[in-house]
Formats: sequence, structure tokens, C-alpha cells
Amino acid sequence: MDATKDVTVKKKKTLATRMWQQKELILIALPFVVYILVFNYAPLMGWLMAFQRYRPGLGLWEQEWVGLENFKMLFSDASFIRAIRNTISMSLINLSLGFFFSIAFAVMLNELKNRHVKKIIQTVSYLPHFLSWIIVTGIVLDVLSTETGVINQLLMALNVIEQPINFLADPKYFWWIVGFSNVWKSTGWGSIIYLSSMSSINEELYEAAEMDGANRLRKIWHITLPGIKPTIFILLLINIGNIMNAGFEVQYLLGNGLVQEVSQTIDIYVLRYGISLGNYSLATAAGIFNSVISVVLITLANKFSKAAGEESLF
Repeated sequence: MDATKDVTVKKKKTLATRMWQQKELILIALPFVVYILVFNYAPLMGWLMAFQRYRPGLGLWEQEWVGLENFKMLFSDASFIRAIRNTISMSLINLSLGFFFSIAFAVMLNELKNRHVKKIIQTVSYLPHFLSWIIVTGIVLDVLSTETGVINQLLMALNVIEQPINFLADPKYFWWIVGFSNVWKSTGWGSIIYLSSMSSINEELYEAAEMDGANRLRKIWHITLPGIKPTIFILLLINIGNIMNAGFEVQYLLGNGLVQEVSQTIDIYVLRYGISLGNYSLATAAGIFNSVISVVLITLANKFSKAAGEESLF
């Protein structure tokens, strides 16, 4: 017993000693920890509303408890099921297109030898990231307009179509319009981390490959892409956790009554049928579902990545 007590005391002393040695780091991190606790974890008390028939004016503990009734109502609503389908579909399209174009753009920039041209292209490509979605959707509406839209004029000039197509009124185009709008806005910004990862690749590998007769495409395939693979896996894991967050602004601003069945995401559903109608319990239940699925997805993706021997988040 005495030996066990001695080990426990030593462990406590060791922990206290390590904390004292790193007191500066702890003091620096403390405000951020407090911020997260106050603004991220304390509001989780509001999740109780999902299990109540919440009525404004009464305290949180004075509400009528209804158990899982709000969740049953959600999953019996065809509009919510469609919102889940739309959210996942648009997220997968955004994820696929975003990864492909960001990596391809970063590789092309990395292959540019003229530094001045490279910097100009980088700067121009970053600018859309800083534009509001209101401005971006306005540009998209102008580009796809049936009267003055560049896309319709180009297709008619090439005799691909005889009459202008109202892209934003046809449900089959909506997901892809959202996907390519995200690509235009985020490709330049998303390529930054890949370019940073490419800069850490040993130049001697390229020189050795060149001496062995490898052309540019071979060097990209066998050196550049394997060199940024850990970065790709980490970003993929992070983005998988955001699959249930397909966005709100772009769908809300580009959507209309003709494409409502494909444009309504979970966030828009929560706004229309929860917050706007004062049904805060239903809105909270939808938010909990969204969060739980995101946590499950990122946990499973992390486990698969670990099992495959690749990079993982935790």
C-alpha cells in the first residue's frame, strides 16, 4: 500500500512540476480555453429544448418535456428527408470538386518557373475568397442570365442550343451550379496549404528524377502528389466532418420556388420550419442531428485513416 501511495504522490508531483515548467504556455492558452467553454460548451444547455415543447417566456426547466417527439416529427417529414439528401449531395459535390481543382491549381502554380507571373496568378486567384456570397451569387445570376448571360450567348454562338436555357429554374442544374460557384470562390484560397506543402519537398528528388529521364508529368505523379499526401488526408478528414454543412447563403440566394426540392438544405429547413415559425424545439432537434452525424463521420473517417496507416487527426 505504501509503495502504491508513493507512486501516486510521485505522479502528482511530476504533473505539478510539468505544469509549473509550462506555466507560460498554460497562461497563454487559458483565455482561449475559457472562451471555448463559455461560447461553445455552455450554450449546449440549449440542446434540452429538443426534448421539450419549448415556449418563449418560460424558464428552461419550466417547459413541458416531450422526450423524442420532436425527432419523430423530423424524420416523418418528407421535407426534412429531402433536406438531408440535398445537404449530403451538395456537400459531396463541393468536396470532390474543391479537392480536385485546389490540388490541380496548386500543382500548376508549383510548375510555373516565372515567379512574377506566379505571384500575380496567386493574388488574383485569392480575391474571390474575400467576396461576400451576395456578390458572388449576383455574378452567377448575371453569367447564367437568359438575356445577357455569357454562358447562354456562348452556347448559342457555338450552335449547341437554339434558345437560352434558364439554368436556375431547372432542378437538374442546381447542385452543379452551387458546386462550381464554390470552386470559383475557394480554389485559389484552398490551394495555399498545398503550395506550402509542396515547398517542403526536397528539390534533390526532382533533380534525381530528371537525371533518370522522368518528364514533368512523371515528376508530378511520383514526387509532388506523394509529397503532399499527408496534407491531402488531413484536409480530407476535416472536410468529411463538414459534410452535413453544405452551406446556407448560396442555396438561399440562388434558390427559388422552381428548384426548392433540390435547393433546401438542413440549415434552410431549420430557418423556414423552425426559427421562422417559432418552433425552436424542432430547430434544436435538427441541429443536434446535424452535429451528431458530423461527429460520427469524422470519427469513422479518422479510424479508417489510422487503419490504413495514413495521417489522422487524433
